[in-house]
Amino acid sequence: MSLLATALTVVAIVTQDQTALRAAPRESAVQQTVLWQGDSLEIRATKGDYLQVYDHRRERAGYIRASQVRQQALQPENAPELLAIVRFLRDTPGAEALGIGYAAAYLKAAPADAINAEVFDALGTFAERLAKRATVRQGKAPDTSVGAHLEVAAAYGVRMVSFEREEQVQICYNGDAFRRVLALPASDQQKALAALALTRHDCVAPALTPTERLAVDHWRAEVLDRVETTRLPEVLKNRLHLRRAGVWASLAWQRARRSEAGAGPVTAAGKRAVDELAAINRSELAETDAATYSDAAIRVGASRWAAEPAGAVLAATAPGSLGIATSPGQPGETCVHLVDSRHDARHSLLTRCTYGIVWTASAAAHPQGTALALAVQPLDGWREMWVFRQEATGWKVDVVPPATVQPTLGYVEFAGWVPGSGQMLTAREAKVDGRYKLSFELLNPATLEIDRWADKPASLSAFQRWQAPAWKARTVSIR
Repeated sequence: MSLLATALTVVAIVTQDQTALRAAPRESAVQQTVLWQGDSLEIRATKGDYLQVYDHRRERAGYIRASQVRQQALQPENAPELLAIVRFLRDTPGAEALGIGYAAAYLKAAPADAINAEVFDALGTFAERLAKRATVRQGKAPDTSVGAHLEVAAAYGVRMVSFEREEQVQICYNGDAFRRVLALPASDQQKALAALALTRHDCVAPALTPTERLAVDHWRAEVLDRVETTRLPEVLKNRLHLRRAGVWASLAWQRARRSEAGAGPVTAAGKRAVDELAAINRSELAETDAATYSDAAIRVGASRWAAEPAGAVLAATAPGSLGIATSPGQPGETCVHLVDSRHDARHSLLTRCTYGIVWTASAAAHPQGTALALAVQPLDGWREMWVFRQEATGWKVDVVPPATVQPTLGYVEFAGWVPGSGQMLTAREAKVDGRYKLSFELLNPATLEIDRWADKPASLSAFQRWQAPAWKARTVSIR
C-alpha cells in the first residue's frame, strides 16, 4: 500500500540512513529491521527517548530513537512548512529519498486547491536524480543506500524503468510527476525542465519496435515544441535547442525508413534538426553542456543528408562518369547499383544491398571515374561511408565506419578528392568509451588507411587546398 493513501495525521519521517527499528526502547534490544531516510512511520506512543512506531511498508512494529526521525503533523496548516523543506531538499544531492518522503507528506497535508506544479517539479527532480545515482553507481564500490533509497521511492509510488544499454543497466524515472507539471499551471522554466526530463535520449527504451519508436519520438518533439522559450534564460534555451536537434535528427532517419512518409516530411525533419543546432548561442553554452552539444551535433551530422533533396541518382552521360541508382531488394532492403554512361541498374558495375538508409544526394564521384563515396545510415545516430573503387579485377566496395567499436553515436563523411593522388578527405566524429572525438583525415581508399589526420581542418594542408565547397557548406563538423 502506498504511504500516500494512509489516513495518518502525524507521522515520523526517518532522516538518517541505516536507522535501527528495535523490539524494545533500548539500544541493546533486538533489531527488527533497518530503516532509511524518507521512510514514513506511524507514531503510536512515546517511551523515553524512543518512539513506538509501526512501519506499514514492512508491516513491522518497534521502537526508534526520536532523534533519528522528524515528527510531522499532516494538517493543512503544516503544508507551508513541509513545502519549505521540500524546496531546501530539492537542491541537496544525496537526499532524494528524504525529499520524496517530504513531498508525499506535503501532498497529504495540503488542500487540493493549494497544490500546484512546484511540488511535482521537486518530486520529479528527486526521482530523476535518484535514478541517475543508481545508474552511475554500477561497477563501483557497493553502496547499499542507493538500492534502499530506490525501495523507499517505490513505496511512495515513484516508478523507475530499467533496460540494458552499452553493457550496463540504465535506470530512468518514468516521468509521472513531470507530466503533471506540464498539465498544471507552471512557469516556463518548470515546463522546460519537465520537457527536458521527459525527452532524454538515454531513457528511450532500445527494445522498442520501429513503429513504437516513431510514436515516442513524435511525442517527444511535441512535448518540446509546447515549451515557450521567450522568457527562458539563454542556458535553458540552448538545452532545449540541443534536445530538439537530436529528436528531429532521429525523426528524419525514422521517416526515411518508412517509404510511405515521402520525401517532404523527411526533408522537413532534417532541416529542423539542422536549424535547431544552428540556433545554439555558443557564447551562453554552459561548460557542463559541452558533451550534450557534441552529442546533438553527432546526431544531426549522422542524419544531415535528410535535409537535402534526393536529387538525381542516375549516372551522368559524360564518358567515364559514375553515379548510383537504387531499387528495392528484399523487404526492407535498398539495393545500390553503381552505374555509368554505359552501365545501367540492370547491368551495373557493382550492386550491393543494405537495410540502412541510402542518402542518394551524398554520392560523390572521383573526377576520373575511378571511385565514388556514398553515405549510408544503418542506425539512428550512426552513419557510414561506402567507398566504391576500381581495381584490376573489377569494382569493389568497402564500408568505412565512424569508429571501430560497437555502434553508439558517430558519422564519417566525404570531404573532397585530392587530385593526382587518389586520396580522399574525410571528416569523422564519434562517441567512443564515453568520450567524443572529432578528426579530419587524409584517407587512402585502396587500403582504407589514414595517412594523416588533425583535430582541425586548418591543421591539415590537404584540407585547406582540396576540401569540397559543398561539404564545407553543409557539414556540422565545423561549428
